[in-house]
Amino acid sequence: MFNELINEISKDIQKHEQRSRLRTTEEQSRFEYAVKYILTDLWKACYSIPIRECSINLRSGYYSENPQYRDPQLTYRQVKSVFDALIAMRQIEITRDGYYDKVKMEGSLTCFVARDELLERLQNLEGHPAISLKPDLDRECILLRDTIDGRRQLFDYDETAQTEKYRSNLQKINKCFSKHWADLKIKDSEIPVLESRLHAHEDKNPIDLSSRTLTRIFSNGSFKEGGRYYRGWWQNVPSEYRKHITLDGKKTAEYDFSQLNPHMIYFAYNKEMGSDDAYDRVLDREHRDIVKQAFNAMIQAESPLNQKPRDINLDGLEMDWKDLRERILESHKSIAHLFFKGIGNELQFKDSQIAENVMLQYTDRNIVSLPIHDSFILREGLAGDLEET
Repeated sequence: MFNELINEISKDIQKHEQRSRLRTTEEQSRFEYAVKYILTDLWKACYSIPIRECSINLRSGYYSENPQYRDPQLTYRQVKSVFDALIAMRQIEITRDGYYDKVKMEGSLTCFVARDELLERLQNLEGHPAISLKPDLDRECILLRDTIDGRRQLFDYDETAQTEKYRSNLQKINKCFSKHWADLKIKDSEIPVLESRLHAHEDKNPIDLSSRTLTRIFSNGSFKEGGRYYRGWWQNVPSEYRKHITLDGKKTAEYDFSQLNPHMIYFAYNKEMGSDDAYDRVLDREHRDIVKQAFNAMIQAESPLNQKPRDINLDGLEMDWKDLRERILESHKSIAHLFFKGIGNELQFKDSQIAENVMLQYTDRNIVSLPIHDSFILREGLAGDLEET
């Protein structure tokens, strides 16, 4: 059904264009691929929770940059032709114009959605995009980022034995994931509540069940920093809903390693952390989540963080950021010199190595272990097994 829609839309666009010259065989192939590319994103979007906007890069230079990451079958000319035709045919509409500032070298993508007619056709297709569309296990899954002038950018990199190993390991993990079915088992009546929950938190993207595989992203231009796993749909599920995630129709549970960052820091620098919880000790067992956020921000930062990070909410806390910051330093005197040194990305690399090791061991047993940074979602009853792993 979806392929029939692609063929039909392709023919409609070509009729609308009224071209005087036919496309070459290669151009036609890339044109049809562009149609499929845009319709695929629209189909996934209308089944996301909540329904999301699609985005597209309409800057011509984008399609020749970063060859390591871009899709070689996508060309600016054919993507722009298809996009403009769908706009003219009133099949899609722009919700936010994109822009690119050549001086600042920054901008935003053009956002769009399907109009009613196309949306209805997509929603009436047989099947579900997460089931009908198979994950692309050959796409580049090892990404290297750096921050230039405050903007995170992807960088091409030279292949090494290590990057090849990272890629082959993740492809092996993703192949295992693709053979199993992770789902979110909630009633239809609960979806509006979940949508409101996601709308209320800017750090949560819509849940797209077709995002069934992982990407590993390294940071600061180094394969020794960052390296955590991203882009799995379950990572966007709010914590209180994770208990509803199933694997192959069976119940799951989330297991984590308590106080992972503090344990790693104390251990790595030969310090004794003691028996008191690393976060509870700061404010006498109150406001643990806020303390944890602040602790991790202070480890991640490369400057003294005199101003409160904007994603930390101190509402209900009877102290300001400066006081909280000092309380954390006081409670962790033996490692106080390690705060504000930017070691957070190094710690992330180490916990990403642990995560890789865990997922590979379970993959060898054909068991799915869904990572959420320092925790895992596995089928129920594997807590002891995971602790041993």
